[in-house]
Amino acid sequence: MSTKPVKSLSGGGEESQGVGKSLVSAGKHGSRLIARSVLRRLKGGRPNPVSLKSMATPFVRFTMKFASQPDAVITAQMRLVQNATILGGGAVTSLISREPMRVASPERGDGRFKDDAWTDVAYFNLLKQAYLMSDRWVSDTIDDVRGLDDHDRRKVRFFTSQITAALSPSNFVLTNPEVLRATVDSRGRNLVRGFANFLRDLDEADGQLSFRMTDPDAFEVGKNLADTPGDVIYQNDLMQLIQYRPTTETVHRRPLLVVPPWINKYYILDLGAKKSFIRYWVEKGHTVFVISWVNPGKEHASKGFEDYMLEGPVAALDAIQKATGEREINTIGYCIGGTLLGCALAWLAARGDDRVKSATFFNSLLDFSDVGDLEVFIDEDMIQKMEKAMKKQGYLDGASMAMAFNMLRANSLIWSFFINNYLLGRDTPPFDLLHWNSDCTRLPGAMHSFYLRNMYLENRLGKPGGITLAGTPIDLSQVKVPAYFASAIEDHIALWVSCYKGSRYLGGPVRFVLGGSGHIAGIINPPDKHKYGYRINENTDLSPDEWLTGAEQFEGSWWPDWVKWAEQFSGGEVPARMPGDGELPVIEPAPGSYVRNQPAPEAPPQRKPRAVAARSTTRKPATKKSPQSQRSRKPVKAS
Repeated sequence: MSTKPVKSLSGGGEESQGVGKSLVSAGKHGSRLIARSVLRRLKGGRPNPVSLKSMATPFVRFTMKFASQPDAVITAQMRLVQNATILGGGAVTSLISREPMRVASPERGDGRFKDDAWTDVAYFNLLKQAYLMSDRWVSDTIDDVRGLDDHDRRKVRFFTSQITAALSPSNFVLTNPEVLRATVDSRGRNLVRGFANFLRDLDEADGQLSFRMTDPDAFEVGKNLADTPGDVIYQNDLMQLIQYRPTTETVHRRPLLVVPPWINKYYILDLGAKKSFIRYWVEKGHTVFVISWVNPGKEHASKGFEDYMLEGPVAALDAIQKATGEREINTIGYCIGGTLLGCALAWLAARGDDRVKSATFFNSLLDFSDVGDLEVFIDEDMIQKMEKAMKKQGYLDGASMAMAFNMLRANSLIWSFFINNYLLGRDTPPFDLLHWNSDCTRLPGAMHSFYLRNMYLENRLGKPGGITLAGTPIDLSQVKVPAYFASAIEDHIALWVSCYKGSRYLGGPVRFVLGGSGHIAGIINPPDKHKYGYRINENTDLSPDEWLTGAEQFEGSWWPDWVKWAEQFSGGEVPARMPGDGELPVIEPAPGSYVRNQPAPEAPPQRKPRAVAARSTTRKPATKKSPQSQRSRKPVKAS
């Protein structure tokens, strides 16, 4: 027998330790899952907000229509044969010419087939081309069926696309060249790590499949997110109001109130120093107040939409007056926060309250006639099922809302992480935006039911008197303050066309700006990045298509354009104000407790009313401004 020692594999010890670590992790998370699953079953399980009837009914109607139209069936069959012929011919041509087959190409932005092997290796290229042609054949077949209701067609197309996305060859070990290569190179260790990651994600999401999108330890609210200096100066059951500390010697007289969405958290506007819109406003001389919404629990189940209005922007107006001594303010609303702001302005107008002097809306819907693919989740059956689930637990779980939004971009927000985390067994890299996206919030049952029914289902907001809040019918046409609308051309959540239509409901002058990119990047676009560009057309009486055709294109960010517009309503300059200078003492430093899902501390007693004095020289901030704070007056025209 040979006494020659067996040569060990390179890195074998470290690799064995890695496998062992993965197996230990899998065992730990798996045991937790089993224990939780047993307890959940004993308690009756988690309520399911999804209506299977709402999903199945459109498919039944589609099938009946399709079966009753022989010409549509024949057309689909002929197209399928034609595709097979094209694919076969392309394969033969590629074999003879030794050039990659190109009979179908992924759509722009589809990152599933970036690996070179999808093009250079005949096997993977054939899989890719066959899949793309089949996917388009399914979509064309759905579109060819006549007499199908638009809502049903959109539902069939959407849920079918979820199936075809799941069946992509990129989602399987043996048909994804990158995964197959990693599996061979690591002798399957990637799949062991992936299984451990899968159990970890299930465990962390309490039994629901929620993909880890970023390194959770890379970011901390108050450290490298939501870190603009400020203080909480007011709070109630639904929100904490943050006043930010000035960085300029003088500030605009009228404070700026920002109403962010309560789906996810406010720090989308404060993603660190280089991306912070809040910091930008402060550097431009605004006294900025931002609402930080509570992450509601069962105790907030009865809080309705009007409570969000009264305890949100309306309460903030009163608090800002006490904090600064200023009655007049300017406002900003983002997404659903903009919808709430529009309602609050109409409610104030109906009561003769003229404290708000300008309003800005970021990707905000006031018209809900076309809400894009979100429509697939909106009908009577779906809302009733959701209301039943919310009645049981008092709120809509944040994970359910997050999954609905992720399904709108399934390839990039679901399947890319499935491949990275589970098939490749990799850890997710740090990404501030995806950390925010994963920081989900719950929605009170009463509020969400009102919002879905009155806005999305019945589109009542644009009708004069269509909605009554706190006993007052509201009419958006009575909102006469100047308004600035910023939308994004690729936004799939608040379609820019719908935002544009909604802007015309208001009764005052409107400036509409259309940025590049999507729902988040189109708004969070700092000037120093020089990205995306934007369009402006001063004539907002045109149809959306006419407005877009006649719009002028500019380079870079639209933020400086907003600064120039907002200066008209600043009310002059006053000495800079510090949080706590007025009647409202500081409760705690920003970002506060609510954003951390913690109970708020007890607020100190308010001071007696007094004038807010100019601050002494020793308390003035530094006079030197950062380059970003130099005010830009004119947009740069694209060449």
